[in-house]
Amino acid sequence: MERKMSNILLKWKDDDEKMPLIVYGARQVGKTFTILSFGKKYYKNVAYINFEDNNEISKIFEKDLEINRIIKELSVILGISIFEEDTLIFFDEIQACERALTSLKYFAESKFNYHVVAAGSLLGIAINRQKYSFPVGKVKMVTLYPLDFEEFLWALNQKDLANMIRESFIENKELSLHNLANEYYRLYLAIGGMPRAVLEYKEKRDINFVEAILKDINNSYIADMAKYATPTETTKIMSVYNSISAQLAKDNKKFQYKLIKSGARAYEYETAINWLNASGIIIQCTKTKEGKLPLSAFIDQDSFKIYMNDVGLLCNKFAIPVNAIIMENNNLNNFKGALAENYVCSSLVKCGLIPYYWESNGKAEVDFVVQDKMGNIIPIEVKSGIHTRSKSLNVFKSLYNIQYSIRISTKNFGLENNIKCIPLYSVFCLDTLL
Repeated sequence: MERKMSNILLKWKDDDEKMPLIVYGARQVGKTFTILSFGKKYYKNVAYINFEDNNEISKIFEKDLEINRIIKELSVILGISIFEEDTLIFFDEIQACERALTSLKYFAESKFNYHVVAAGSLLGIAINRQKYSFPVGKVKMVTLYPLDFEEFLWALNQKDLANMIRESFIENKELSLHNLANEYYRLYLAIGGMPRAVLEYKEKRDINFVEAILKDINNSYIADMAKYATPTETTKIMSVYNSISAQLAKDNKKFQYKLIKSGARAYEYETAINWLNASGIIIQCTKTKEGKLPLSAFIDQDSFKIYMNDVGLLCNKFAIPVNAIIMENNNLNNFKGALAENYVCSSLVKCGLIPYYWESNGKAEVDFVVQDKMGNIIPIEVKSGIHTRSKSLNVFKSLYNIQYSIRISTKNFGLENNIKCIPLYSVFCLDTLL
């Protein structure tokens, strides 16, 4: 499957002053497949090392971190020649070998021009540091997320439709295939962007197989919790994780500890929330108290919302019927808004934007507020249907003299009261803001 990460990797390859690159992200978002595919396409050969599968290779890094020796021994144990510039050295699951992670500093400082990419889970790299330091300032780091909706369309051989959506977004003209695009959007809500799930649907066109894959991925996340956390921490992490649907089902989606259990307090669950953030399983959207530049200077750390990293995993985790999503069952109306918000939030993150939300004494609330590359503050309102009337966006615009705002709904492209109106299926186009 074609991934946007390939373009990032290519720019890194062509950078004359490149540092080793770490591609990190949640489990099963496609890190290994994407990097291997890139290596095979743009290099003469790939030196692939998986530190979880081969403990013997880890021993190469125990003696010292002299690069010439490491390369020679890797060549022998892998049975391939490793060339400067022409070989992609790929350290997979690097969190399983702290010493290899530290070695990236020495690759960066060496006189050799070896091209080194490492991949690992967010959680493992973040917390699995017992003896050796992280190579701060000596590596470049990028995050791979689940497929966004544009990549999803590419995977299902709908690249022309994706291009038409971008064209309509740029020119602000109605999309003639609006109904078809909405159908694919609803399909994306049910399947999500985890590569295994998308590939399973592409090959079999059977949603039952997809649900089994999503359940397996959710279970693997739970297994990671037990792997890295203590039993007490795991219990709290699971409690937070299991409360997400209840948090999103409320009209006011601000995270409430009482929904975890009666009498729960912030200090009891802060570590659990930080753990879920570090693993990449959730997205924490924090409140900004002002619509001013920079948004990060006005955040309220105690007020936040939590969304899942992938909307397909959300639906599967909480047993939301797939047919109810695809066929727009009215029984799902109470949760449609939550699904749309979760989808938009994860899409904004994949665009490289940092989403915040804003509220004014409980009287007005803007779903998301972002800051573009020029420093403009842009409020974003999300509607799950075609009824888009709301005063909150106008309150925010008036209060902070905002000239540009966005409303996202199931309606076609258009302009209403100087608000750019875009369909839910076009959120990936907001990458133009950066």
